[in-house]
Amino acid sequence: MPDQLCTLSTDDLSLGVAPLGAEMQYLRTASGQDLLWHGDAAHWAGRAPVLFPIVGRAVDDIVSSGGVTAEMKQHGLARRLVFELEHATDTQCTHVLRASEETKAVYPFDFRLSVMHELNGASLTVSVEVSNEGASPMPFGFGFHPAFCWPLPDSDAAHHVRLKDAENLKRRPLRPDGLLEFDMFDGPFKDGVLTVNDDHFADGALVFPNGAQPLRYGAETGLVLDFTFENLPDLALWRPVGAPFLCIEPWHGTASLVGDGPNIAERPNSLTLAPGTAARFGYRVDVSAASE
Repeated sequence: MPDQLCTLSTDDLSLGVAPLGAEMQYLRTASGQDLLWHGDAAHWAGRAPVLFPIVGRAVDDIVSSGGVTAEMKQHGLARRLVFELEHATDTQCTHVLRASEETKAVYPFDFRLSVMHELNGASLTVSVEVSNEGASPMPFGFGFHPAFCWPLPDSDAAHHVRLKDAENLKRRPLRPDGLLEFDMFDGPFKDGVLTVNDDHFADGALVFPNGAQPLRYGAETGLVLDFTFENLPDLALWRPVGAPFLCIEPWHGTASLVGDGPNIAERPNSLTLAPGTAARFGYRVDVSAASE
């Protein structure tokens, strides 16, 4: 069934993944506490979309590649398509999206996008392989967009994002039209710490080109989430004003800069796969108590 969840569990965590977008629908502790945002459209209907073959917005929502120019909405096409469940066990599942006539009308490449979710104790790993199964070079960007509860269970204290060596982290302002300014500015981290509040997100997401690194999200009490990233050098943080979640978004690529053209290969930090090659991306979340 296209709407049937793949459910995984360990003694510490449970997870549900939908075929639509291979998107996580819930991530819960053993006691049933939610760690993942539940998708209330009053704030944002997404939960953890996979971003491919672009990250962010293109100028006028128009992209070009492989001789085709077409409309492509923010964050690409994969999040809006149904994946096939290729493999599942009690703790791991793999969903696959392959190129079709529908995708080739806007993105003319024979791609294979494989998304694997795995639980191991109190850890979640999400791994992706992008393959070029065609005969021509394939440009793309890729990213993750998971939204985690704010606040996390068992704590109403101030929540922080901590990044190692964040003192020199630069951000690129995001405009209301979803495009990025060219100039870079100092980030809001102080001594590697950002205390999450509405003021930081009044103008939208915080985007840090070449900013992803080991990250901790949580408070001084309750549960905390520790993230590590694979082949995801860019980072965005997003929390709509007043929303009870925080998106922690590791990317390879970003939205277009103001004045950019539509060519996917020329988007910031885009990649190009040679025929018959593949690229891997992933992140891991370790759930623990703040005192551990």
